[in-house]
Amino acid sequence: MNSETEETQLEEQPTCNHIHLARRTNNHVNISKSLKNKLRNSCTCSAKKAKKTFTGFFPVIRWLPKYDFKENTWGDVMSGLIIGIILVPQAIAYSLLAGLKPIYSLYTSFFANLIYFIMGTSRHVSVGIFSLLSLMVGQVVDREVQLAGFDLDDEVFKDIKDGNATDFIMNITTNMECGKECYAISVAAALTLTAGIYQLLMGIFRLGFLSIYLSEPMLDGFATGASLTILTAQVKYLLGIKIPRSPGIGMLVTTWINIFKNIQTTNMCDVVTSAICIAVLVAAKELGDRYKDKIKIPLPTELVVIVVATLVSHYCNLNEVYGSSVSGVIPTGFIPPKVPDFGLMGKIAVDAIPLAVVSFAFTISLSEMFAKKYAYAVKANQEMFAIGFCNIIPSFFHCFATSAALAKTLVKTSTGCKTQVSSVVSAIVVLLVLLFFAPLFYSLQKCVLACIIIVSLRGALRKFKDLPALWRLNKVDAVVWSLTVCSSALISTEIGLMVGVVFSMLCLIVRTQVPHTAMLSHIQDTVFYEDGDRYENLLPIPKTKIFRFECPLHYANKDYFLKALFKKVGMDPSLEIIRQKKMLKKLNKAQKGKEQEDVKNSDNHDIHIELLSKKNDFKTIILDCSSIAFLDMSGINTLKTVLKDYKEVQISILLACCNTSVIDALRRGAYFGKEDKDIKNMLFYSIHDAVQFAREKELAATDSTV
Repeated sequence: MNSETEETQLEEQPTCNHIHLARRTNNHVNISKSLKNKLRNSCTCSAKKAKKTFTGFFPVIRWLPKYDFKENTWGDVMSGLIIGIILVPQAIAYSLLAGLKPIYSLYTSFFANLIYFIMGTSRHVSVGIFSLLSLMVGQVVDREVQLAGFDLDDEVFKDIKDGNATDFIMNITTNMECGKECYAISVAAALTLTAGIYQLLMGIFRLGFLSIYLSEPMLDGFATGASLTILTAQVKYLLGIKIPRSPGIGMLVTTWINIFKNIQTTNMCDVVTSAICIAVLVAAKELGDRYKDKIKIPLPTELVVIVVATLVSHYCNLNEVYGSSVSGVIPTGFIPPKVPDFGLMGKIAVDAIPLAVVSFAFTISLSEMFAKKYAYAVKANQEMFAIGFCNIIPSFFHCFATSAALAKTLVKTSTGCKTQVSSVVSAIVVLLVLLFFAPLFYSLQKCVLACIIIVSLRGALRKFKDLPALWRLNKVDAVVWSLTVCSSALISTEIGLMVGVVFSMLCLIVRTQVPHTAMLSHIQDTVFYEDGDRYENLLPIPKTKIFRFECPLHYANKDYFLKALFKKVGMDPSLEIIRQKKMLKKLNKAQKGKEQEDVKNSDNHDIHIELLSKKNDFKTIILDCSSIAFLDMSGINTLKTVLKDYKEVQISILLACCNTSVIDALRRGAYFGKEDKDIKNMLFYSIHDAVQFAREKELAATDSTV
C-alpha cells in the first residue's frame, strides 16, 4: 500500500492528545537508618522472638501438635511403609555406587528421614540416598582410597562370616591402622560433613537464590549424563567380570574399554540372573505406569526380586558353585558414632562444592514443586538448613550425602502421604532391617543390585527421546542439555556440572547481548504496531521509522544496539555527516566568484546541503522502549549520542512506552534537557501518540514551507 493510502488510514484513527502524567513524590528510604533498625531488631532478644526462631528452625514443633490423626494417619503410615520397603533394596544397591558397604546406606536412609522430619518444611518430599549423589561420593571415595595406597578391587571382608557389628568394628580397626573400608567411610563422612557445612553457610547467608541459576535443561542433562556413568559402572556386575575400577576423568570410556578387553571372562550365571531380573523389573514398572490409575499401591517389585534372588542364591550355592559375586556380610546394630576425620576435609573441600550444590538444588526444586501442587508454602532457606543438617549430623554416624529424590517422592504422594510422619514410619522399617534382617542378605548377588540401579535410571535415560521435541521448542536449551550430557558422561560428573552451569550462563549473557530487534509497522484500522518482518499486511508509516530493542540497554550490548539501529533504519548518522562534509568541500572547490559567495549565504547553504544529502524517506525515528527494562550509564549515554547525531542530519528521535525506571534514569542523565524542558516533545506513553506527534510536526513543517 502506498504512502498516500497510509496517511489516509492514520487520519481515520482517533487523534490522541499528548498525555503527560504527573509522577508521585517518592519517599526515599534512609538506607543507613533502615540498616540500623534491621541490625537492632536482629540483635534484640525477647521470649516471643526466641520462640518464633526456635519453632522456625524446628518446624515439627508447629505442625505436629496439630496433627489430624483421623485424616492423616492411614495415608502417612501406608506411604511410609511402602517407601521403607523400597528404601531397603535401593540402599543396598546404591552402596555399590558409593563404593561402600550396604550397612552405611542403611544408616544414611535411617538418619536422613528422622532429621528431615524434624527440620523440613515440605510435607511430601522423601529425603535419603540418591543415585546421583551416591555416584559423586563414590568417585571421590575411589580416588582417595587409591591415593592412600589401597587396592580398589580388594575385598577386605570377603572372609567375614559373622554379622555382628562388634566383630565388624574389630576387623576394620585391626587391618593396619585403618583398613580400606574404614578409610573409605572416613572419606565419605568427611565429604558429607564438608558439604553439609557449605549448605549451612549458604542458609546463614541466605544464598538459596543461587539455585535459580541451575536451569532445568542443565539439571536434566546433568542427571542424564550421570545416569550413563552409573549404567557403565554397573555393567561389570551384570556380566560378572572383574575389571579395575577407573575413577577420575574419562571413567566411562576407560570402563567400556576394560569391559571389552575382559569380555571373555563373563560369568554366565550372573548374565542369566541379570537378564531375568531386568525383565521382571522392567515389566513390573511398565505395568505400574500403564495401570497406575487402577493400582493405588505401587508394587514392591524390588523387594520381591531381592528376596527371591537371595533365596535362590543361598540354596543353590551360586557363590561357591558358579563364582557369582555376592553382597557379603551386612552387620546388625549400630556402629558407635565417630567424629569425621578433619584431616581429610582439606583433600575433599573442592569436591564437596558440587555435592552441596546438587543436593540443595534437587531438594529445593522438589520441595517447591510439590508445595505448589498441593497448595502450601515451603521456606527455601529452612530447606537449606534441613538438608545441611541431614548431611552434618549423619556424618558422625558413618553416613554419606543425601538429598530429596523425585522417584520416591512421587511414590509417597501417590500412596496418600499427608505429612512427614511418613518419614518416621520409613525410618522404623529401615531400623528393623538394621536390627534384625540385614544378615539375611548375605547371599544376595551383586548383579541383582546392579539390575535395580539400572532399571531405576529409566526416567533419566528416557530424556533422550525428548531431545527432538526440546530442539523444536528451544534450540539453545537443547544445546545446553546435550553439552551437559556429553561433558558429564565423557569427562566427569563434577566437570559436567561446571560446564553446564557456565555454558547456560553464557547462553543467557549472549541472549542479552544480541537480542532480537525489529522495525514496526501499523496494524490497519487500529492504534497498534507490530514487527513488519513477522506479520503480513502491515502498513509502513510515511516519513517515520519505529525501532524496537527487546532487551535492557546496558554497557554489554550498547554497541549491538547502535549497529542494529543503523542497519534497520538504513542510516548511520556519523557516516552521513562525513559524507555531507566531503560533498560540501567538493562543491566549494567547484564554485567560483559570485557562486561561491551565494553558497555562503545561509539560505542557499541549506539548499545545497539538502541537494547533497542522500535522499531520506524518513524524518523521525521512534524508539519503542517497552522491552527495555532498565538503563545503566552506558545505555543513557548511548541514547544521548543517538539523539545528538541524528539531530545533526535533521532527524528527530522520539521515545515511546518507557517504564518509570527508564524515565527516571533518562531524567537523571539530563536526556530531556535542563529541568526536563523538552520531555513533552520527546517522551510518549504509546507508539501511536508518538506517530501522531511526528505526523503533525511534519504537516506543520510542510505548511510553513508552502
